[in-house]
Amino acid sequence: MLFKEILGLTHIKKHLALSADAGRIPHAQLFVGPEGSGTLPMALAYAQYIICNNQNGENNGDNQACNMKCDSLSHPDLHFAFPVANSDKVKSHAVSNHYMEEWRQFVKEQPYGNLFDWYRLIGIVKKQGQIGVDEAYDIVKKLSLKSYEGGYKVMLIWMAEEMNTAAANKLLKLIEEPPEKTVFLLIAENDDQILQTIKSRCQILQFPPLAEAAIAKGLENRGLVREEAQRLALEADGNFNRALDLMNKDSEDLVFEKWFVQWVRSAFKARGNKAVINELILWAEEVAKTGRETQKKFLHYCIAVMRQAMLINFNVKDLAFMRMHVDGFKMEKFAPFVHENNIITIVSELEDAIYHIERNGNAKIIFTDLSIKLTRLLHTKASPIQNQP
Repeated sequence: MLFKEILGLTHIKKHLALSADAGRIPHAQLFVGPEGSGTLPMALAYAQYIICNNQNGENNGDNQACNMKCDSLSHPDLHFAFPVANSDKVKSHAVSNHYMEEWRQFVKEQPYGNLFDWYRLIGIVKKQGQIGVDEAYDIVKKLSLKSYEGGYKVMLIWMAEEMNTAAANKLLKLIEEPPEKTVFLLIAENDDQILQTIKSRCQILQFPPLAEAAIAKGLENRGLVREEAQRLALEADGNFNRALDLMNKDSEDLVFEKWFVQWVRSAFKARGNKAVINELILWAEEVAKTGRETQKKFLHYCIAVMRQAMLINFNVKDLAFMRMHVDGFKMEKFAPFVHENNIITIVSELEDAIYHIERNGNAKIIFTDLSIKLTRLLHTKASPIQNQP
């Protein structure tokens, strides 16, 4: 992948190219950015720029054979690690090498994709992937070998926050003092979940959400008319992966939206009506049948909706990008029920639910409990408007 193929982020491209041209290549770097911001494509382009030793800015294409191998993710000096789990394909001790065919497909088709997209591709949505100690041993083994072409070796670790403690501790020394001309590129959406001792050994580069103009241009390049591209770019809120899902009408958010609306409507009816509690229990059972990653992603979606409702309630509509597609549900009507007296508690309860799902709690109990709490919280009264002196 070349720098010129990446949407926006001109300042980051320039920084990485100029530092490489000047020979200032840190041995460990951490690219941190929200979903769909282009951290993986940028890391791939940077790795290709380093390995192929091109010095022509965005026209890095002198070494055709090297670039072709990097484009196909088959260069012997470009290594990958990413979250995996045992599956129908790999029965035990799963590591990234077992899924390289799927990884090449994923990068080709969804370079801006998220962890859920990856788990769905390799069939582990009902499990929780990780970068484990088996992976760490594999990384040490790969990097102990000399560079195949005598230049740089790059180890790209995608979604580094999914690295468990045992793997992180195993890699600490190697990241701090790697072999000569060995570069670690770690990619993460949430660096708070990365072991501090790993972070302290990396040079951190923060990625902003993509600009609307860059997303709109990317959608237009895929055949969308300008007006529709601009509308979806606004709704995507800096996330090109979400923009593509909206364009293809393939977003899991559309399913989550139906779940959310059903949940909220039942929660409103449940107050003072014990019979409706059964609806909430049935809803919780339905959501509990899905995989843990789906449940976590739905809860993150709920947090996003609550924050959007809060913005609308406080009349900051310019920042409210989300659209609801379920007939009869209007964010403007829902927004008054999310206010300063309940928003913090609602978000806290949703985050607690994510925490318990991650730790293999009983999903049916978690969602039933959350539903009953939501019923109470949505009926909490807002503070009366205070008169200004």
